[in-house]
Amino acid sequence: MEKNSKIYIAGHRGMVGSAIYRALDRQGYNNIVTRSSSELDLRNQQAVADFFEQEKPDYVFLAAAKVGGIVANNTYRADFIYENLMIEANIIHHAYLNDVTKLMFLGSSCIYPKLAPQPLKEEYLLTGLLEETNEPYAVAKIAGIKLCEAYRDQYGCNFISAMPTNLYGYGDNYNLNNSHVLPALIRKFHEAKLDNRPFVEAWGTGSPKREFLFADDLAEACLYLMENFDGRELVNIGTGEDLSIKELTELVAEVIGFEGEIKWDTSKPDGTPRKLMDVSKLHSEGWHHTVELREGIALAYQDFIQNQEVYAV
Repeated sequence: MEKNSKIYIAGHRGMVGSAIYRALDRQGYNNIVTRSSSELDLRNQQAVADFFEQEKPDYVFLAAAKVGGIVANNTYRADFIYENLMIEANIIHHAYLNDVTKLMFLGSSCIYPKLAPQPLKEEYLLTGLLEETNEPYAVAKIAGIKLCEAYRDQYGCNFISAMPTNLYGYGDNYNLNNSHVLPALIRKFHEAKLDNRPFVEAWGTGSPKREFLFADDLAEACLYLMENFDGRELVNIGTGEDLSIKELTELVAEVIGFEGEIKWDTSKPDGTPRKLMDVSKLHSEGWHHTVELREGIALAYQDFIQNQEVYAV
């Protein structure tokens, strides 16, 4: 990418898209194209067609998606599969029609089978059944990967796919009805500390293991791959390190300074037992994460405190 290349970030207001925007800005890219969802409905094929014909971007980061936690994924199953399929199909197809030089599709670690061997290697895709609670979302993301492969195979498009592990960071979703586990814990412990509550209730047994990557680290990895990787197969992006939800919960409580009790509601679902990415492929490409979990949680918490009126809704 040249510094004046026209770069379109789909989903620039989300946690991932905004991190990519910051990374591009830091590195001096000066021709970034964005549209909010109110300006451009990515589910609308004609609207996306008109946008690409008008703007003719050179590079595309496809970070737009409908996302949520276990409850949201399981409750709004039709919304999650339909909206994500439409967004990615429209963007990928019109990137091809308008001769985009390179596109990066961002998926999710939930694409891998529920009981796949750990750590998760890229080649484990489509080797087993998916986690039932987020199957529609996972199917949509797998379709995005296969769209990129198919447009590469048939038309020679340089479309690549990257699969981030669990993400957190600036601009995260702290709505307790549909947020992911780490931001939900930050909000719960913050409010419990303010109210001097004797305990905080956490979901499940605490036994599942998860890996977490700071979103600004992901953005740096995305720029690195856009510059240095042209492979057909997907690439995992993560830290290669995980911890139990119990350990995560205790770490968040410690960073925030909550000294009460943690009670586990075992009637709530645990989800997949473990999701650790094998990032040896990414490491062999020359990229490693830089923000460790404790530091990242502290950065995210400061961001939450400074933007509570926006986040705590």
